Amino acid sequence: MNQKNSVAMDTALVLTEALPYIQKFQGKTVVIKYGGNAMVDETLKASFARDVILMKTVGINPVVVHGGGPQISHVLGKIGKESTFIDGMRVTDSETMDVVEMVLGGLVNKEIVNLINARGGRAVGLTGKDGDLIRARKLHVRKGDPLLERSEIIDYGHVGEVESIDPKIVQVLDSEAFIPVIAPIGVGKDGQTYNINADLVAGGLAITLAAEKLILLTNTPGVLDADGKVITGVKASQVQELIDDGTINGGMIPKVECALDAVLGGVKTSSIIDGRAAHALLLELFTDSGIGTQLQA
Repeated sequence: MNQKNSVAMDTALVLTEALPYIQKFQGKTVVIKYGGNAMVDETLKASFARDVILMKTVGINPVVVHGGGPQISHVLGKIGKESTFIDGMRVTDSETMDVVEMVLGGLVNKEIVNLINARGGRAVGLTGKDGDLIRARKLHVRKGDPLLERSEIIDYGHVGEVESIDPKIVQVLDSEAFIPVIAPIGVGKDGQTYNINADLVAGGLAITLAAEKLILLTNTPGVLDADGKVITGVKASQVQELIDDGTINGGMIPKVECALDAVLGGVKTSSIIDGRAAHALLLELFTDSGIGTQLQA
């Protein structure tokens, strides 16, 4: 077999492997949290856009939720405002919230929309304010002090959590062949604007939309075992044991908990995948081996 025929055969095998997965996800919703290196590396940005367009073309409804922490810090630095973090969470006063809304709802959101549209997709940018999509409430975090046997409430300012989601606007866009791209900003009953963790928004949307799958793009291969190898599958019942023995630790804990909440809320599967790999979405969705750690009930 000559080289040309060999390449053609490899392509045919890839398409054959993908077919049952395309059939499985056709007509279903897949919510994607887009962040990390995939948002800043030009090659990865292009592959992400093509992946999302291909998903839509074969009849899947991708819904993209994006972060933008580094971009927010960059703009704050340019205006001379220092970023303040407590336990890894940004303290967001009124001035910072104005910048957050400008960066997430404007600069970052529209860049992603343009990225998809420039390659033939039909993306529409939203924030949680649009169509009353995300109702938020102020996040109250209570931190214990074991030495003093008391706890204190940490005020992060305009940082919120999801109170409720009205999916109508997303469902309309899906039905009209558009790709929703959502900035994680919500509004409270008092009219205040809140910055919300993008993982939590993606998880909440996946549950509300009865999504087939939630995918969290990260800068890690997934959950790793003691030998540094990716654990490809985790049952919901195993999560606490893996946290207790230290297999799931550090920044991976909230991501796994987000993925777990989604599957316990009715999402069929959640995956934490390595967004540093080109075409990570297609590898996760359409191949037998996948590319990260999948959680299921």
